[in-house]
Amino acid sequence: MMATDPLSLLMTAWAASALLMVVLWLLERRLHNLALADVGWCYGLALVVLWYATAAQGEMARRLVVCGMIVLYAARLGTHVLLDRLWGQSEDGRYRALRVQWGEQGPLRRFWYFQLQAAAIVWFSLPPLVVMQNPHPPFHLVELLGVLLWLVAVTGEAVADWQLASFRRQPWNRDRVCREGLWYYSRHPNYFFEWLHWWSYVVMGLASPLGNWGLTLIGPLTMGWALLKVTGIPWTEAQTMTSRGEEYATYRRTTNAFFPWFPRRL
Repeated sequence: MMATDPLSLLMTAWAASALLMVVLWLLERRLHNLALADVGWCYGLALVVLWYATAAQGEMARRLVVCGMIVLYAARLGTHVLLDRLWGQSEDGRYRALRVQWGEQGPLRRFWYFQLQAAAIVWFSLPPLVVMQNPHPPFHLVELLGVLLWLVAVTGEAVADWQLASFRRQPWNRDRVCREGLWYYSRHPNYFFEWLHWWSYVVMGLASPLGNWGLTLIGPLTMGWALLKVTGIPWTEAQTMTSRGEEYATYRRTTNAFFPWFPRRL
């Protein structure tokens, strides 16, 4: 396929993502579970970057490596969300709160929520696209360091998700706080490794022409803001304080919210 300029790639990706989210919005009206938008974001990002690998400029080997990184990351996360929050599960409390908040305007608000996810697909596809379009021969040492960082981050997020899911499957852990494995060092290790994952493209981008490198910062800066200030930690902690009470209050006093570190003594 002939290479396409970056703006055309992004606009085409946005149109396709918007259409995908319309389909998922219609499906959500039957399933009544907004986690479908999260699954759509993950799989949509994988599909968009997979298409970039065939249409973008840049060395083919680098395009394939970056494509593989995003596809593996997004497919793993999307499948986790699908099984943990959607498949046979009741809707997450955060989304139930949104339904109450939106009231009678719910269907329209949910439509625009899905379209916001479509825009987010394109926004987060920009860092890997920048790395893909590097015209220099692969692979610079700093790019290999970026791949190593990606491996640590994606593995860490997968382990954190698995540890929490395993803890919750035990009936005697109902209404208890998970402090096992990575959750001993951070209240949200999955969020930390999710954020760390986006730094891998920043590191790889250091080998790109300097004029483009700054665009790779879109990933960790936007994801960090969302996790720390908007949809991540604030909502999760508000819910957990309601359901876990004093045990979680103690956990908050002793354990970092984001960056993993040894717990403090009370």
